[in-house]
Amino acid sequence: MENNITPLERAFELAKSGQFTNVADIKRHLGQEGLSSEQVTGRTLMNQLRELIRTAAEPKSG
Repeated sequence: MENNITPLERAFELAKSGQFTNVADIKRHLGQEGLSSEQVTGRTLMNQLRELIRTAAEPKSG
């Protein structure tokens, strides 16, 4: 993780990582990393993160 990354950018990284199954777990992990999850709110953002989580969980073809 970069030192100068914002909590919002980190939330997107975590969602794409395939290590999380929901946004609540991402928010919890942000706190464990010393980042605030206050910016991780709102319907559109939640939908974006959920879609990234879902996509990351899909089996890779190839």
